[in-house]
Amino acid sequence: MGSVTFKGNPVTLVGNEVVVGDSAPEFALAANDLSTVNLAATAGKVRIISVVPSLDTPTCDAQTRRFNQEAAALGPDVAILTVSMDLPFAQKRWCAAAGITAVQTLSDYKDHSFGVAYGVRIKELGLLARSVFVVDRAGKVTYREIVSEVTHEPDYAKAIAAARKAL
Repeated sequence: MGSVTFKGNPVTLVGNEVVVGDSAPEFALAANDLSTVNLAATAGKVRIISVVPSLDTPTCDAQTRRFNQEAAALGPDVAILTVSMDLPFAQKRWCAAAGITAVQTLSDYKDHSFGVAYGVRIKELGLLARSVFVVDRAGKVTYREIVSEVTHEPDYAKAIAAARKAL
């Protein structure tokens, strides 16, 4: 999957490499109310899965706010999911403080299965690597970016273009 660094130091990603053309792996994540959300919950929509280490960091904050802003222009046929290891209670608090209403935050805190299924779990930190996946209506991955330096932002323009193309 190439090399990924955190503050310049190499880290190890564990799990299954997901590439463009693959069927998006199913997942079971905790919503802010502790209910379980899976990929099938957004079936029939294009999905942008924005993966961040923790919402309580400046880059993750910026990434989630940016996708929240983009959501209105993308319309109701695109679901934007932000996945992190943050506890659902922290995600709910952060969303309320940040005014996030168009992005659904989901937590992989229970069994870390999302990170492994998508190949973005950082072994050394127990966090998720910054990444973006676009999944089309049929459940195929049409775009993937694993950001090479975890502290850097993803390429928003390419992710948004991929979501529009999948519509």
